[in-house]
Amino acid sequence: MRPVGFFAAAGLLAAAFGQPALAQCNLGNSIKHIVYIQFDNVHFRRDNPNVPSDLEQMPSLLKFLEGNGAFLTNHWTPLISHTAVDILTSLTGVYGDRFGVPIGNSFGLFGPNGAATFPSSFTYWTDLLADGLPEMLDQHGKNAPAPWVPFTRAGCNVGAFSIANIEFENTTTDIDNVFGPNSAEHQENVNNHNKAVADFEGIIVHCAKGSALCANNGAPDTLKDEPGGYSGFTALYGNVNVQSQISPGAPVKDLDGNVIADSHGNQGFPGFSPTASQTLGYLATMLEAGVPVVYGYIADAHDNRGPALSGVSTATEQTFGPGEAGYVKQLQAYDKAFGQFFTRLAADRITTTNTLFVITADENDHFAGGPPSPASCDGVTTPCTYAKIGEIDIDLSQLMATEFGEGSPFTVHSDDAPTYYINGNPGQLTPLTRRFEHEAAALTAFNPITGNIDTLTQAIADQQEQSFLHMVTADPKRTPNFIMFGNPDYFLSATGNTAHCVPLSSCSQEAAGFAWNHGDFQPEITNTWLGMAGPGIENVGVTGAFFSDHTDIRPTMMSLAGLTDDYAHDGRVLIEIMTDGAVPATLQQHRATFGRLASTYKAINAPLGTLGKNTLKSTTAAIQGNDTTYIGYLAQLKALTGQRNTIAGHMIQMMEASEFAGIPFNDIAANVHVTLGQNLLASVP
Repeated sequence: MRPVGFFAAAGLLAAAFGQPALAQCNLGNSIKHIVYIQFDNVHFRRDNPNVPSDLEQMPSLLKFLEGNGAFLTNHWTPLISHTAVDILTSLTGVYGDRFGVPIGNSFGLFGPNGAATFPSSFTYWTDLLADGLPEMLDQHGKNAPAPWVPFTRAGCNVGAFSIANIEFENTTTDIDNVFGPNSAEHQENVNNHNKAVADFEGIIVHCAKGSALCANNGAPDTLKDEPGGYSGFTALYGNVNVQSQISPGAPVKDLDGNVIADSHGNQGFPGFSPTASQTLGYLATMLEAGVPVVYGYIADAHDNRGPALSGVSTATEQTFGPGEAGYVKQLQAYDKAFGQFFTRLAADRITTTNTLFVITADENDHFAGGPPSPASCDGVTTPCTYAKIGEIDIDLSQLMATEFGEGSPFTVHSDDAPTYYINGNPGQLTPLTRRFEHEAAALTAFNPITGNIDTLTQAIADQQEQSFLHMVTADPKRTPNFIMFGNPDYFLSATGNTAHCVPLSSCSQEAAGFAWNHGDFQPEITNTWLGMAGPGIENVGVTGAFFSDHTDIRPTMMSLAGLTDDYAHDGRVLIEIMTDGAVPATLQQHRATFGRLASTYKAINAPLGTLGKNTLKSTTAAIQGNDTTYIGYLAQLKALTGQRNTIAGHMIQMMEASEFAGIPFNDIAANVHVTLGQNLLASVP
């Protein structure tokens, strides 16, 4: 049954049988639905100049965004540019220092013994770490505000499929957190783990009060630290509870008519690498069943998703280079899925006239491999092949022992930008930390792709620089001693093995199973894209006229939906892509001045704004110098951080007041702060 009929029927049945009426979803700008989709590593730029980019090979999506709204190409991630951090930044509108997970897909946590363990960054919103603090930790040491709350308070059910941390990410701590260790759900995981994963992970509906959809199967949606309180709300946790409400009597199917199931045949969540057809099929079913706000995640298309999609066995090839036949075939399947999705929604009367579409990618990534053959291949008419493909794996424990005789124990978050956690958590200026920084800065390695000896380290962030880049949380036990931003051809880990590599080339192993690196700071990784279409969005097409990053997505969505969060964002509303009527009334006569203020704010506050990039460069040079010079630099950077925080704090307070609180925008005060910001930029060449 399609939405119009369903809503009307549900309301009549509820009234007839004395049941609670269907919750009324109240959003601004005539928005009736919100569809939020985040890709993993799907590119707008070309990785090979001859091969059309991912989005160029998905015209059903690209033309939809270009033809109906705004497609932003000067859009950036936070640092570190990694899946969990990027998605959570997009969902909340704040940087990682304000939601507790600023490092990567896992992060170090120093324990009582001085060594770091590495909990996953993917966990349900209210889970606790081993030290008793919420993993999703705000700057006050409380559980960070949850992104679904303004919607459910406004009467809107919120559904999610595979997006980070607003649904179960595991069947252990997540299940016990919500249902308890003595629950039937816990016991199912003990008895049949695979079925429990399909039943409970990756899928959720957070319910508005009075929602008929959530009258059955719901469990308490508990948020103990939520500003303003959050009591009496429920959620449908997992496919086992969601499917019977959104598709009663039949399993949910993908857009090609296949039952959504895992690799063991269990109906439900297929795992955290869903195809476009699976994610979009589940979101469409949610929308049709009366879930007006939906969030979904879609896996990248460059890793082999299996022969049904790529035509290539995973035993033969696990990842593809640009223009390889399997890669192109998977993009064709993704393109087909988006065509089917938009057609299906249009039949449901879910279109850009009443639906806000927000689509982005968590980050881009770097292809680690040799040149294609033939050199002129374009992938579409002439497939590309690669003799050399795969990231270069190196054990930093071995490499540092080989090149410097380093034997002190340490661990890292494995990445091409590894975060160092030195056992004992020595201070920033201790001889041990300084020695490690100097050694890391001088590391070299053999590159089997090029045959060259590479300098591994391209930048270093100490703890003061991490603070400047919004990477230090309220829990000091999570802060690494330093971060090494490396050559993106390499994937760097630390096993503790200090056996020397003889010859040096034996430290480098090209791994054919993965060839796309991210988590670093290079523009090819951190410069991504954002598309928005729907009520209140001007049809501006493709534009790179202004800087934006993932923190700007949330406040723009909230402004268009007529909602407010219970906290100040780090991002700002993108009024440049909004119609005149959708721009907050307090800003309609101040577009130009607001734009200058916002541009200067992002330049001094965004991790990949001008000031952030300049301080990272300066910090790297200072770390490599002598201790006297470095100590002086640290004092300067600390003072600069304080200045920046003060100026940026006033700027965002001024912008948020006009964006969400109806406070008139003051051009004079804005221009003063623009000048202060520009002076700050000029102080750091």
